[in-house]
Amino acid sequence: MTDAKPDGGASADGNMRVRLWGTRGSIASAGPDTVAYGGNTSCVEVEGRDGTIVILDAGTGVRRVGDTYHEPRRLDILLTHLHMDHIQGLGFFAPLFQKDFEVHVWGPPSTTQDLRTRLTRYLSPPLFPVRLRDVAARVELHDVPTGDFNIGGLEVSAQTVIHPGQTVGYRVCDKTSTMTYLPDHEPALGSALSSNGNGATAVGEWTSGHDLSRDTDLLLHDAQYTADEYDQRVGWGHSQIGDAVALAALAGATKLVTFHHDPAHDDAELDMMLAEAQAAAPDGLEVLPGREGMTFHI
Repeated sequence: MTDAKPDGGASADGNMRVRLWGTRGSIASAGPDTVAYGGNTSCVEVEGRDGTIVILDAGTGVRRVGDTYHEPRRLDILLTHLHMDHIQGLGFFAPLFQKDFEVHVWGPPSTTQDLRTRLTRYLSPPLFPVRLRDVAARVELHDVPTGDFNIGGLEVSAQTVIHPGQTVGYRVCDKTSTMTYLPDHEPALGSALSSNGNGATAVGEWTSGHDLSRDTDLLLHDAQYTADEYDQRVGWGHSQIGDAVALAALAGATKLVTFHHDPAHDDAELDMMLAEAQAAAPDGLEVLPGREGMTFHI
């Protein structure tokens, strides 16, 4: 069962807990017109039944989740890619500056530079006053392996997905519960597709994101554009909301949560996009809004 509560924990009901700390894409967009969906960029916290925590992306939302950890522990941050909206909050993540915390940062591999070199482009002057090497916590950096690996009681699967630059999506499993995270993804470029004339896309065969999404309980997926917007932005690395619905349905996902909202979309426009997506969803697929602060227990 999945619910949407502002608070909660895995230990309370024996379920995996997924909390949204940032759902916006491209650039933070706080203001009176984005209160309902939130203005912080991508950050999702997953807690397994055994208390293992992984944090998916370190957008501006990671500052707030970092403030909730008070006792020394291990924390793992899994980055999908290194665009600024997914790492900008890392320097404001409080556990990095607290002795006795152990922070593991995972990122997609590169054939030219290691993860530390790429991250320190941002976490060093003049862009940031503190260098990564000078933080108080014990920090370990890892290239994300392609395939399956374990972090505590959670099994993580990573695969490359279609988005400019090296980008991965994640599938996180805890015994019988599964969630999938594809915040920046242009699935239409990875399949044989043709327009069906009503804003969604007829699906041939998906080759990007499908395996990660297969039969997942909860799919957080890029839904940045309307159909009209996407026509002008093919190749930008993001999805029109109709394609997110089509992929979720084809993969057999139970619930689709819209994510990576365009910074130009206010709450009213996102409500309209959500209503259209819900109307287009087939029986058996529930479409839910990705709103900052929502918590799902699966």
